Amino acid sequence: MDDLARLAALHGIATAYRPAADVTVPIPEATVRTVLGLLGVVTDDAESIRVVAEEGTRAAAARLLPPTVVLWQGEPVAPLPAGLPPGSRVLVVAEGSGEELPWGDGLPLGIHRITAEAPDGRNGEATLVVAPERAPAAPERAHGLLVQLYSLLSEHSWGMGDLRDLAELARWAARTHGTDFIQVNPLHAALSGAPTDPSPYRPSSRRFPDPVHLRIEDVPEYADCPEREVLAELASRGAALRHEVLEKGALIDRDAVWDLKRQALELLYAVPRTAEREAEYRAFCEDGGAMLDLHAGWQASRAGDGPGAGADFHRWAVWLTDGQLVAAQRAAREAGMTVGIVHDLAVGVHPGGSDAFEPGLYARHMSVGAPPDAFNARGQDWGLPPWRPDRLAGMRYEPLRSLLRGVFRYAGALRIDHVMGLFRLWWIPEGAAPAEGTYVGYDGEAMLAVLVLEAHRAGAPVIGEDLGTVEPHVRRALARRGVLGTSVLWFERDWAGDGGPLAPQAWRADCLATVTTHDLPPTAAKLAGGHVELRDRLGLLTRPAERERAEDAADTAEWLALLDGLGLDTKGEEAAVQALYGFLLRTPARLVGVWLPDAVGDRRPQNLPGTWDQYPNWRLPLADASGRPLTLEELMASPRANALLSAVREGAGPRTAPPGARGV
Repeated sequence: MDDLARLAALHGIATAYRPAADVTVPIPEATVRTVLGLLGVVTDDAESIRVVAEEGTRAAAARLLPPTVVLWQGEPVAPLPAGLPPGSRVLVVAEGSGEELPWGDGLPLGIHRITAEAPDGRNGEATLVVAPERAPAAPERAHGLLVQLYSLLSEHSWGMGDLRDLAELARWAARTHGTDFIQVNPLHAALSGAPTDPSPYRPSSRRFPDPVHLRIEDVPEYADCPEREVLAELASRGAALRHEVLEKGALIDRDAVWDLKRQALELLYAVPRTAEREAEYRAFCEDGGAMLDLHAGWQASRAGDGPGAGADFHRWAVWLTDGQLVAAQRAAREAGMTVGIVHDLAVGVHPGGSDAFEPGLYARHMSVGAPPDAFNARGQDWGLPPWRPDRLAGMRYEPLRSLLRGVFRYAGALRIDHVMGLFRLWWIPEGAAPAEGTYVGYDGEAMLAVLVLEAHRAGAPVIGEDLGTVEPHVRRALARRGVLGTSVLWFERDWAGDGGPLAPQAWRADCLATVTTHDLPPTAAKLAGGHVELRDRLGLLTRPAERERAEDAADTAEWLALLDGLGLDTKGEEAAVQALYGFLLRTPARLVGVWLPDAVGDRRPQNLPGTWDQYPNWRLPLADASGRPLTLEELMASPRANALLSAVREGAGPRTAPPGARGV
């Protein structure tokens, strides 16, 4: 190994990667040097690289403890942490209490300090994470809906779906169709100012929710506001936005919705709060601490508000949103859902957002993405700055902990987008192409332990979105710790065998299984090949359209043939959609999710990867097979939706995994 590679390895930076078992791709030397430089490592010339590499190697060898030590409660504990010489003294200082505890079995759950002294007098200190052996278990068999909340407009929402709509959907789905969960898109705070990035996966903050999702009429101060005429006028304008979307084909305009809600909230903010609500608000602010202050101040600055009162308004709006999120989860559970609302945690934040300005935590002039693969020959740049692994460890993973605690306040379960990011992320230097990035490693065991610890404290299962290129050891680690995977029907093939569609009994049990996702065509479009026509029309195909159509049609035909062979009716579009979900119910998957647009025959993807302004990503309302937008009330009355969800309920009874089903 040369000096640059040795130095890169010391800092978890890859100098090559393997997109396939028999393929190794080298990382450009310039990329490795750039990433090292960002981490403060000198790489001026060959001699400096050699000296720094040797110094780093000696320092690593002399270190008594790694930066983080992980213990899994219930598993055997070695007499000493790994690497310590015999005769070393070890002491644990407990989280919170400061109590000094001996190393060994029985250490309490939490994030503690561990110190060690070797017989030769050397000292070391590290973070100790004591986590449960596994995250809370998901039900043996449950089914639910996958929903983009903004797309679900009721007859009372102001131009986009809101948290009352979510609660009403949950009540209907649970009581009428026995659904156990509703998974929603990330509801993180968007960047203040217009135009706002419409993607829910590029938020200003992942720690705090977005008040654009509030139902204004459900704010308690609404009833006591003296400006009733002004509120009524704002509600009327909100109804006009809704009418434009539902009746005139307009796109969902988040900025216009927020402008109206902001005006209404300013009126409600001026209404005196009861003593009880004031105490609750102050407690929320205290719990949110410096990060809530940073977020509120940043959002106020971005919005052009003045200091002081402007920041407090944004803190208050976050508090209101948190309360309605808690209420939506409560409504889901009270209606009979075993899980409730599954919230989605985005992989990163907007570089101009409030989270990105937490001092020293994010890598500047870097972006997260993905290397080239079979689905994207150019690679992907998501425009999200990554956490620095050294700073994250140095902060004892508090940013991750507080992020998780915030979302778990109102989540029945948590979906983690690109869960592989707990172990490594593809960093792309500013100005470089996605293919010119490199993988930077994180302490995956420590990150996973923190996740399992916080999930345990919340009593909430965890689902990892593990689609794409995933190292086998990552899937094994996630499965061992009870983190469910994600299995999408069209991708589940027997890659180790003939490459054909994977038989139901061969699917893994510990997963959320679905037919499609927000980044893929709705099932009706896939069955008809309409998504190929859409991509061809937008100039997104990299191969001749005829070849794309032929291969896509062959793929669909193979799946339908498998369904036919299992005795599932695939004659006609509605029957075929039901058959595909019926197939999922024959797998051992713990969770089965129905993409809501599939229930009504919607043919338009909510997001078309590779597009920006060519396609209205994240701005489309739910629509029927003809493209006519539907209200929540029309959805609940839809014969097609009720037929599909009834069929799923009938086939989703509790069951054990069939013989031979794989668990990972």
